[in-house]
Amino acid sequence: MDVRLHRQLWSAVEATPNHRLAHLDDSGVLQWLIDLLQADPTFDTRNVPIVSSYILTRMPLIRDIAQQA
Repeated sequence: MDVRLHRQLWSAVEATPNHRLAHLDDSGVLQWLIDLLQADPTFDTRNVPIVSSYILTRMPLIRDIAQQA
């Protein structure tokens, strides 16, 4: 995953209200973030499989961020 994709993803995580992430299961968090990314006109939808895989590997970190803020 390139730097631009990382920035897009983590910006989406930070922009999401923490209570939203905390109340979703893993598949819900994945879908929420993918939907946010796809709403960005600069996001290339061919990157969905790569980003999805990355999100799943980083789910514990995403959950930690949601709980801390």
